[in-house]
Amino acid sequence: MSHPLVASCIRSCCCLLVAIVSMSWLEAQETSPENKPQVLIQTSHGEIQLELWPKAAPKTVAHFIDLAEGRKAFTDSKTGEKVTRPFYDGLIFHRIIKDFMIQGGCPLGNGSGGPGFNLQDEINASGLGLDTLKALDLENNRLPHPWLLIRTQQDFQRTLLSPLLKKMGVENEAAFKERLEEIQAAADALSLMQVYENLGYVFDSTLKAEKPLRGVIAMANAGPNTNGSQFFINLVDTPHLTGKHTVFGKVVKGMDVVDQIAQLETDASGKSTEPVIIQSIRLIEEKQP
Repeated sequence: MSHPLVASCIRSCCCLLVAIVSMSWLEAQETSPENKPQVLIQTSHGEIQLELWPKAAPKTVAHFIDLAEGRKAFTDSKTGEKVTRPFYDGLIFHRIIKDFMIQGGCPLGNGSGGPGFNLQDEINASGLGLDTLKALDLENNRLPHPWLLIRTQQDFQRTLLSPLLKKMGVENEAAFKERLEEIQAAADALSLMQVYENLGYVFDSTLKAEKPLRGVIAMANAGPNTNGSQFFINLVDTPHLTGKHTVFGKVVKGMDVVDQIAQLETDASGKSTEPVIIQSIRLIEEKQP
């Protein structure tokens, strides 16, 4: 029989050992690298391997993988019926613009199709610095920020002024004239983030901010919260898209294939005369130790 003091010491040592192991495990979890799923796009022109970013766009990453793997039901664009199968198999890169991007994921092959539902944007605008960039350059005749792509009076009206007036509750010309100074002050104070919010974008500051740089994959859309199945891969940095598209991964292998596709001859709509077929998109399963 062991001495009571020895037994007490053994119990204390065991408790200390458990505490040390638990602390080490917690520290390992906190410092472990981010889980970044790897996806392989098999095309008629070669392989493109992607690294996806759940911390930047968790719902988008899950949505993309589920569509690709055939785990998520969608509406067949041709029959109108609900189906569940690998969504991207057999589709094409329907829009190829040299020195810009290549776009795919449309079941109709013309940019107008999708899965029959929309997914919300996942963008951290403040993390991208859009809350600090002014929409109008007050020192340069109130020139609009170049990322707004405002080139005409109609662009200014549609992108900046009309959404601002709606937010302020200015509904007619009389109210506009009466509150002109207030409207001008509000316009002068606008950040890019506020301009996009007035257009309907909703941002999430808890997400990891990722810029639309060369090689990233992002969701194509027709405005706020209109993400479906179409995506694009950047050929160059596209700062003017900052805050407007959900960036959810990047090319880690096969950027030469992307560049090769970008050199193909295309028509006015960006469709290549030689179809670039997406044969499959599949998750690369990690080998467990």
